[in-house]
Amino acid sequence: MESTGFGRGELLRVAEAVAQEKGISTGEVVTAMEQAVQTAARRKYGMEHEIVAEIDRRTGEIKLYRELEVVEQVENPAKQIGLEEARERNPAAQPGDHILEPLPPIDLGRIAAQSAKQVIVQKVRDAERERQYNDFKDRIGEIVVGEVKRVERSGVLVDLGRAEAMIRPDELIPREIFHIKDRIRAYVYDVRHESRGPQIFLSRTHPGFMMKLFEQEVPEIYDGIIEIKACARDPGSRAKIAVYSKDSSIDPVGACVGMRGSRVQAVVQELGGEKVDIIPWSPDPATFVCNALAPAEVSKVVLDPDAKRIEVIVPDHMQHIAIGRRGQNVRLASQLTGWDIDIVSESEDSERRQREFKELTELFVNALNVDEVIAQLLVTEGIGSIEELAAVPEEELAQIEGFDEEIAAALKERAQSWLEERRQALEAEARELGVAEDLLTYERLDLETIVKLARQGIKTLEDLADLAGDELAEMLPGSGLTAEAAGEVVMDARVRLGWIEPPVATSQREAAAPA
Repeated sequence: MESTGFGRGELLRVAEAVAQEKGISTGEVVTAMEQAVQTAARRKYGMEHEIVAEIDRRTGEIKLYRELEVVEQVENPAKQIGLEEARERNPAAQPGDHILEPLPPIDLGRIAAQSAKQVIVQKVRDAERERQYNDFKDRIGEIVVGEVKRVERSGVLVDLGRAEAMIRPDELIPREIFHIKDRIRAYVYDVRHESRGPQIFLSRTHPGFMMKLFEQEVPEIYDGIIEIKACARDPGSRAKIAVYSKDSSIDPVGACVGMRGSRVQAVVQELGGEKVDIIPWSPDPATFVCNALAPAEVSKVVLDPDAKRIEVIVPDHMQHIAIGRRGQNVRLASQLTGWDIDIVSESEDSERRQREFKELTELFVNALNVDEVIAQLLVTEGIGSIEELAAVPEEELAQIEGFDEEIAAALKERAQSWLEERRQALEAEARELGVAEDLLTYERLDLETIVKLARQGIKTLEDLADLAGDELAEMLPGSGLTAEAAGEVVMDARVRLGWIEPPVATSQREAAAPA
């Protein structure tokens, strides 16, 4: 095989040189060469043959073989060999075995050599890309430094030395401009195989980028004494980061700010002037939300853990600070804490409470046929509905100032009587609307809710099962039913109708799993 254009030793030297240049193993280059020689040999001997090329890893000698399958009856002489003939070469040959028949060395020729070169180049490129993928797949979540190689509409191409990466336009901080040869720091957020080969994607807007920058600037974070619990960013404008110290003697906020703000300023400078609020994290949601809304002061909070919603009452002059320009402050606080936050001013809260007090007083006056003073006393005691009044023990009602056992008994009786009349009216309306028995007896919805749905055309369990969870929640405004809870009701209705199998509980799955 001297006629390939390489001496035997030279072939291995070329493989070593290519491997060193591309940062891949010599074995991968030699394998690519073997495939190139196989391709050239098939052109020479015929594409119908199965050709195997071997390059000796010590000497560089090339050997060619034709691979033949041992069969009892030969149908394709180019790929098969009869059992008798095979046993002449190897007495142990059996049908289904493969025999390698040596072929004489060939002169690759100019066209074949060119094809071989193309195969080698492609295989080396593939191996190089695979090496890049393996190098970076475990570096997701790290900051890398590179040089801008090209700036295009599709993003910025960054040279990382042994690999190239892409920063898409939406992963760049707004108003940020880079030029060729600029040094750039970015966060590796994804490495994946694509049709063009492995692609490395970088970001300067990812919350993880800010967290890693703080880790580089604050030794206590790197050492694990201070933990970053959450981060929310409006890239290029403002960010909030929640920190917590495992050592009570260390102030996490002070450590992140640094002497005269040196540590936080280093991060702000890298982020193009993005203002950073450093928030002390708290396991108590109410405290954490109050901290996250800084610099606004908070008067009172009302939590709804089921809906993961929190109402925050703030002084009137603080409302615009709590909300922030274009809602930025409350939006970032919501992202940071994971709670939906409603900002209400003290005057709005006062007006609402007065309105609710008045409405509830009127309800008690009309429903219970009592004077306004008694109705106001009930509201002041925190009784928020006729149902609650009917459920309160008589002894408790009798202890309200100005009440006695007789008044308490009368109030309870009137409340129960009103509820019964209302139930009968709802049942009559349900019959008039034509509500089916399967929906009327569906225990996950109360009668009032069923009638509200019937007014909107939902009159059978099948109608209910046809809805999406968010549709059901929208049909019942003010009920406190979240889209998630509504989705559970819809799924339960579908199970009742036999449309789907009931979900298997985790404990049941574990019990059913084979040991």
